[in-house]
Amino acid sequence: MEIRRLSLIDGAKQACGTAVIIDVFRAFTTAAFIFANGAETIIPVGTVEEALKLRRRNPGWLITGEVHGNKVLGFDFGNSPDEVSKVDFTGKTVIQRTSSGVQGILAASGAEEVLLGSFVMAEATVQQIMRWDPGVVSIVAMGWEGEIPAIEDELCAEYLESRLRDQHPDFPDMVRRIRATPSGAKFFDTTQSQFREGDFHAAVSLDKFPFALRVNRESTMRIEKI
Repeated sequence: MEIRRLSLIDGAKQACGTAVIIDVFRAFTTAAFIFANGAETIIPVGTVEEALKLRRRNPGWLITGEVHGNKVLGFDFGNSPDEVSKVDFTGKTVIQRTSSGVQGILAASGAEEVLLGSFVMAEATVQQIMRWDPGVVSIVAMGWEGEIPAIEDELCAEYLESRLRDQHPDFPDMVRRIRATPSGAKFFDTTQSQFREGDFHAAVSLDKFPFALRVNRESTMRIEKI
């Protein structure tokens, strides 16, 4: 198994084989909590306009996501795992629009399979890759808005690669390093109310969930739990 480490939107475009698109803060942590709370499927879309148009056609669907980290007017939820962890999504279809992770999914058109990456489902994701045993794994750290590297995504990529090589990285040290950077510190800054402290703690809950999330590109693109 060849493991390739890539970053940002350009990295997602280069991804081949089985791609793992990583967004720790916060899209794919949020997605995992939504599925854990009973959602049937998540529909990833690239723009706010697409999300609102889909909901007009399907009034029972919910929308989650952000632009520049902020909840969008007309969306039901922001991009907050802490927020959605308290919501019952049983049987619901959820539309997700984010500036980084979702854009990575859409950009990874050259990959045969696409998995979502975050710490909360890290081991389940590793085990799914091992079952598939692909020739190439492309691990893509999406960073801030797919343009600026972010330590939490780079370290998650490092963590996944280490586990695929049957190594055991020092996760508590990774958490300390993330917390010490502006990327982690913003969740403890009360002047930035769009970033909840609970989001940080949710995002670093290693292996909280026993499932992986896969992008199904048959017909309408959707995310499903496997």
